[in-house]
Amino acid sequence: MNVPLRIWWVNDGSPQVVPRSVGASKRAGGGFCLEAAIAAVQVQEMLRNFLAVPLALGLAACATVPTHTATAPVPESPVTVRLVGINDFHGNLEPIKRPLELEDGQGGKQTVYAGGAAWFADAVAKTRAQNEYSMAVSAGDMISASPLVSSLFLDEPTIGVMNRIGIDFNAVGNHEFDRGWRELKRLQAGGCEKYTLRQPCAVENPYKGANFPFLAANVTMPDGDTLFPAYGIKRFGSGARAVAVGVIGLTLKGTPSIVDPSGVKGLTFGDEADAINKAVGALTGQGVDAIVVAIHQGLVPEPGANFTGCGAISGDLKPILERLDPRVSIVLSGHTHRSYVCDFATVDPSRRFLVTQAGYGGTEITDIALNIDPATDTVVSVKAKNIPVQSVSPAAGDSRPADPAFTSYTPDPAIAAYVAKYAAAASAATNRPVGKLSGAALKQGVDNALGDLIADAQLAATREAGAQIALMNPGGIRADLRPAPDGTVTFGDIYAVQPFGNTLVTMTYTGQQLLDLLEQQYGDSSENKVFSVSHGFAMTLDPAKPVGQRVVRATLDGKPIDPAAYYRVTMNSFLSTGGDGFTLFKQGTEPTVGPLDVDAMEAWLQLPGGDVRSLPKGGRVTVIGS
Repeated sequence: MNVPLRIWWVNDGSPQVVPRSVGASKRAGGGFCLEAAIAAVQVQEMLRNFLAVPLALGLAACATVPTHTATAPVPESPVTVRLVGINDFHGNLEPIKRPLELEDGQGGKQTVYAGGAAWFADAVAKTRAQNEYSMAVSAGDMISASPLVSSLFLDEPTIGVMNRIGIDFNAVGNHEFDRGWRELKRLQAGGCEKYTLRQPCAVENPYKGANFPFLAANVTMPDGDTLFPAYGIKRFGSGARAVAVGVIGLTLKGTPSIVDPSGVKGLTFGDEADAINKAVGALTGQGVDAIVVAIHQGLVPEPGANFTGCGAISGDLKPILERLDPRVSIVLSGHTHRSYVCDFATVDPSRRFLVTQAGYGGTEITDIALNIDPATDTVVSVKAKNIPVQSVSPAAGDSRPADPAFTSYTPDPAIAAYVAKYAAAASAATNRPVGKLSGAALKQGVDNALGDLIADAQLAATREAGAQIALMNPGGIRADLRPAPDGTVTFGDIYAVQPFGNTLVTMTYTGQQLLDLLEQQYGDSSENKVFSVSHGFAMTLDPAKPVGQRVVRATLDGKPIDPAAYYRVTMNSFLSTGGDGFTLFKQGTEPTVGPLDVDAMEAWLQLPGGDVRSLPKGGRVTVIGS
């Protein structure tokens, strides 16, 4: 059989025969001399003939071959690697109760019930099955801020689910550090060593750890080593058709300001773009064909943009992308819980990569096709789209409506059984009634009923510590609180609202310190972080004023805050150490540690005789111009 061969003169003057499909970057060295389709059995005879010719004559013959013939690569069909992008799963092992709203880019919305680990597994498997070669990569926040069925067990079941799904890499996000870096190391490696208030290995003993590596390119230990590897490589195929994909994973530089500082003490969170570009250089030296960045930082698409499209590109990730090495092929992002597929070449034509994010909680995945030319070791094209993980199961008696515009996935029975085991273990805690509420407490808006309810509960729980004011950060409220039709609220309901296990801390501040602290609700960030406040306290804010002048008025029981007076203020332990950028909380004195935040809420809802707790009426926070 005739086979296409190339013969190269290598540095020692001897010819080297290689398959025609092997490009110049893969040969040993030297210059091209002859290319022809010949019978394999003729190779040795031909080589003897070449060796019989003086080297000078051989080189002269080479010179007669046209340059374009010598260097033009022979077209090869691309090798497609199917990449599944996920982000911000947050331990959502069961379907999310509220429907997912998807913008269509034309002013309309589609709603679909989505999520749940068993359905998520089917979506990932079917997406990967489109091609022989595939991989699945997470852009962080796989764990923590999770529903009770996962969080109660330190998110061990979420790692177990991802092991069964076959995730290849997980870039750490900020929430991976919620319980401290030592507990994060345990989740990766396995074992039952206790680093938190909760007991590990409560269901699976021993807990075996993650089958996939965590990546943290910009997180370094005191000795200079990264906490986890900066990148990983997955290789596919063999011979001339072999390709390799490098994955760089990292979290946002600002992680220490949005987690408990004690949990990241000793770690350094470096510049994102610098860490990525350093890893790109290392990966290029190892012969990768495509480079994937999984970063836990995100964009903010313009309102109404299509969930699998883009629009105007803005957000904290943008300046990082503007500095990336152009050899990056695609960026999987997270953190902002948005849905988009953006072509960054519209911002910078020299950086021709896509940037994607697939919402929140396992309700979507990103389906990506990396088309690679193995002859030139280059990415020919990248195509991506977001897919909702529709989890309606009519065959199982599910009465929720299915949207025919989207695929309805079938729950993976093995993963469904695995999740059911943990749900059963959590059921006693989940279903325990804790009180009654007069209506749904929602977290939407600046002055919202749920935030006020939490602040009231925290004030009541710390009155004995002298508390006069309680402040609650909006980022610590993770779900709406919706009681049953008869008003019953369960422990699972309130745990979903505050899943972090923070304790309450009461400290003393001067009135001036309190006013300065309130100014940090806006600070220098485009994102406001306006507190919910307890009954009796009120404030008026004007974001249009210069930084430092945005607190127009603050009162306690109708009296303006006196800069020279002292006030006892309650906050959660996350805030007390400067979390969410509120560094001035650390100026407090005379700290008194109180109960867990979730226990404070339970106590507030438990009225004598089973009476119903009324929702707060609002009006505590006024934002001028909103």
